Amino acid sequence: MKRKTVTAMTAALTIALAAGLGGCSSAGADGQGENVRLMVWSPSADQSKDSGEWLQKACSNFAQLHPEWNITFVYGVADEASAASQVAQDADASADVFMFANDTLTTMTDANALAKFGGKYREQIEATNSQEVLDSLTMDGELYGVPFTTNTWFMYYDKSVFTEEDVKNLDTMLEKGVVSFPFTNSWYLPAFYLGNGCTLFGDGTDEAAGVDFGGEKAVEVTNYLIDLMADPNFVVDADGSGMAGLRDGSINAIFSGSWDAASVQEALGDNMGVAALPTYTLNGKEVQMLAYAGSKAIGVNPNSKNMVAAVELAVYLGSAEAQQLHYDLRAVIPCNTELLKSETLAADPLVQAQNTTFDETSVLQPFVSAMNNCWTPVENMGKGIRNGSVTHENAEEQTNAMNEAMNSNGI
Repeated sequence: MKRKTVTAMTAALTIALAAGLGGCSSAGADGQGENVRLMVWSPSADQSKDSGEWLQKACSNFAQLHPEWNITFVYGVADEASAASQVAQDADASADVFMFANDTLTTMTDANALAKFGGKYREQIEATNSQEVLDSLTMDGELYGVPFTTNTWFMYYDKSVFTEEDVKNLDTMLEKGVVSFPFTNSWYLPAFYLGNGCTLFGDGTDEAAGVDFGGEKAVEVTNYLIDLMADPNFVVDADGSGMAGLRDGSINAIFSGSWDAASVQEALGDNMGVAALPTYTLNGKEVQMLAYAGSKAIGVNPNSKNMVAAVELAVYLGSAEAQQLHYDLRAVIPCNTELLKSETLAADPLVQAQNTTFDETSVLQPFVSAMNNCWTPVENMGKGIRNGSVTHENAEEQTNAMNEAMNSNGI
């Protein structure tokens, strides 16, 4: 899922929810269970018939596992980014269980609108997820969600143009074909700076440490990016232009995530290649690009009137069984460590690319509040290089200005 700024208007989301609400009763095996009502939110694709109705099927499976409850599910539509703002604004009127992106965690915890997982539930979650995934949902020692997929980006390429050796280095690729990159998108551009030693809030959790996107290490990257923009085989990916180029053959590689897999497959067919992030050559040395990484998780509203059932459902929706169904119906890549050992998943290049990026060529995207100050300055740097206002002559000045803005509360 691409980074989305959480600015969805409450009214617009309420309309979407009203349009998407639907009820479904799932009685216990003997029909004599305690009556329980659970409102569940997810993206529309998880509920549509075209995508296999994952949410409805998973909830039905959950109900069969719990004959002690006679459950009525009420479904609402809210994607992982916008759900957080709605829950934070009015938790009492929000879903019992919902899906959220981990970078919106503080939006909800600041509003006391996200339940903590402890006891046997936390033990179960910790036993089936990597430490890196758990870290993406842990704050001040508390675990706030049940992860169901990692969230990062990687590279798609045309295998008729590039070999597996070529795609290890960006500059090598540019000698053989056309590469498109979301240069003005501040979720992607930091990959170059992070690779050369720039940091955000220490390990990503220390807000007081601030941002270090300045100095010689950052200026070197800015100068590299100025040259990159001037390369005739490099083009900016914006508003779907990269995917369009894959379709017509004018572009041979793009950077995106699992959400674009079906479209890339349609565009490239058997020539579809998938790989983790490449290195780039900076002043004669190989520098590894590092993507932002996070997770998507199932959250529970602490105001739920059926807390036990809500927590049990959240844990189930993030279970191996539910993740397998998610993968089968929608190609949502699992993060359950036991599930990832299966031969099918281990052989899937999409799974390999996403998990290799998450494990080896990424940094945990900070979710401290001050991270909100970082998006616009980086976006402006990308736009400045693209339009020529950032040059080799003013690269140092402009880079340090970006760093200063990232450490400021106002732009």
